[in-house]
Amino acid sequence: MSSDKAKILLIEGKRADHPSFLTGLTRKGYDVESVPNGNSAVEQLNTFEPDVIIIDAASMRTSGKRICHALRLRAGDIPILLIVDPQFAGKNPRESLADVVLTTPLTLQKLLNRLRPLVPAQSKHVLQAGPIWLDPAQRLVRVGNRQSSLTPRLVTILRILMEHPGEVIERNSLFQQAWNTDYTEDTRTLDVHISWLRRAIEVDYRHPQLIKTIRGVGYRLDIEETPPY
Repeated sequence: MSSDKAKILLIEGKRADHPSFLTGLTRKGYDVESVPNGNSAVEQLNTFEPDVIIIDAASMRTSGKRICHALRLRAGDIPILLIVDPQFAGKNPRESLADVVLTTPLTLQKLLNRLRPLVPAQSKHVLQAGPIWLDPAQRLVRVGNRQSSLTPRLVTILRILMEHPGEVIERNSLFQQAWNTDYTEDTRTLDVHISWLRRAIEVDYRHPQLIKTIRGVGYRLDIEETPPY
């Protein structure tokens, strides 16, 4: 029987002075498989397909980098959340290949706050393109730690862009599809809606990295060169 619960692979050692997150994550409704080390985690991936991997390196008194690298080779683009003691945090979190790096002391609530954006939404109709998750039914968009509500029109525009990532969508075509009309004499309202959409999904809407304007042509959704959120 399949489960609707989000699946987590938790690598967690036993350390008397360090809290275990297994019970808390389970109580919050996650399907958690817990293993004590990196080798066991790699082996577990043969039979368990997690939505997110949590490496509690602090519980093993390590930096977790070797485990991260081994799992990244085996698990591909499955999100990895790494927990480390401050001395192992490093200046560049991306060196560990983890998507999120948290330092101790760490509460369950803070862990949950950073975990939720990494967990795929449960709706069967959710769309994903790069860091963008769109639930058209709920009219919700999530990028990194940010979640925003959208109007039906903004959902339509974003869906069109997400269905053609990297492609330039001509202004008239985008307007016709989003407004379901053949009229294209005045598409300035499209620019306003794109501005609203950028405010919802961009880190800095004044310097957009996701929705690019192709002057004189239209708009393009760029997800290949977008930095991690």
